Amino acid sequence: MAGLSLSLLLVAGLLAWVVLDDDPYVATAPGDAARTAAPALAGEALSGLEDAVLEGSPERAGDLADADDSAARDQLVALAENAASAEVAEFSLRYVDELGGVAEDGTWQAAVDTSWAFRGFDPTPALAEVRFGFRVDGDRAVITSVGGGDRRSPLWMTTPLVVRRDAGTLVLVAGDAREADRFEALAQAAVPAVHGVLPRWRPRLVVEVPPTLAALHGALDSDPGQYDAVAAVTSTADGSLTPDGPVHVFVNPDVFGNLKPRGAQVVMSHEAVHVATDAAISTMPLWLLEGFADYVALRDVHLPVSVTAGQIIRQVRADGPPAQLPGQAEFDTATPHLGASYESAWLACRLLANVGGQTGLVDFYRAVDAGAEVDAALRSEFGFGERELTSRWQALLEDLAG
Repeated sequence: MAGLSLSLLLVAGLLAWVVLDDDPYVATAPGDAARTAAPALAGEALSGLEDAVLEGSPERAGDLADADDSAARDQLVALAENAASAEVAEFSLRYVDELGGVAEDGTWQAAVDTSWAFRGFDPTPALAEVRFGFRVDGDRAVITSVGGGDRRSPLWMTTPLVVRRDAGTLVLVAGDAREADRFEALAQAAVPAVHGVLPRWRPRLVVEVPPTLAALHGALDSDPGQYDAVAAVTSTADGSLTPDGPVHVFVNPDVFGNLKPRGAQVVMSHEAVHVATDAAISTMPLWLLEGFADYVALRDVHLPVSVTAGQIIRQVRADGPPAQLPGQAEFDTATPHLGASYESAWLACRLLANVGGQTGLVDFYRAVDAGAEVDAALRSEFGFGERELTSRWQALLEDLAG
């Protein structure tokens, strides 16, 4: 009975508060409701986008935007068209959480777990958290944007592309047909250049060419400025370090666009070597990783060493030979002598090929990539260790510098 009496008192007190309270009850205004995120409705929109992509229906994808939002509609249509041309498979989207609050216009941003793979090229799907924008429109949520912000922005999901695809190469270019043809030719020429040294490679070369440097950083989820000085970079498509993750070549249009045809081909072949050897997840010394890629890319390029090693020759003339083979600091993309570091690494690998032949260099590279110590692998393949290699390399540099 005591409990019942207490309950009655609480109810009576509540009723008295409701009756006597001076502040009138105010219903939620329609605008306030519009400024509430709706994860369930957003999830339904994402499911609709999955279906549109996998069914190859750009029109259905476009319908997931507001009819009056032409920018969002165009982006979603382009996303589905890119997916069809590149043959995106295993595409999935999962709403994770809001990123910040709901804006005055009712839009909000959310993190979405995204997975995708290019059929025939990616052994496993890429997995990344992508930023999506939403807004409630009646009894549904519409998609207002894809990509941007502090999340990875896959190129094929964020901008219209011209796609070129054959058995061994897949090229995605944010540009016109002429530019796409150019990159397709570069990629196709890179395949036999690499295959000539690494005949066991099954060509699966994916090249992504964003419209701007900012878009490159978005595709790689990298810090601004990180890749400003490089023409291209080979990386897993989602930034992961899994052994079977998809590995693509990403082009810096600001730098690559200034290359002459021969230089552009050397860069593309260099990056193709990285794809063929899974260099994106390798832990081997950078002088070997980068020097070997340049060895393959320059193998059939007939230019004097004064041209292909001009930067390191000038540096040696000014300061003498480096004390050691180039490492992490020398290959930092912000270093002012990055080109010289690549050239010096190439000369070290060319030296080894001259001593033990191309087969010896390839076997050495594979041994180190498999986990062998550099010094031990050198002694096994060439009969001398890392100290002797460094000494011979320094002597070569001094000789070239005259």
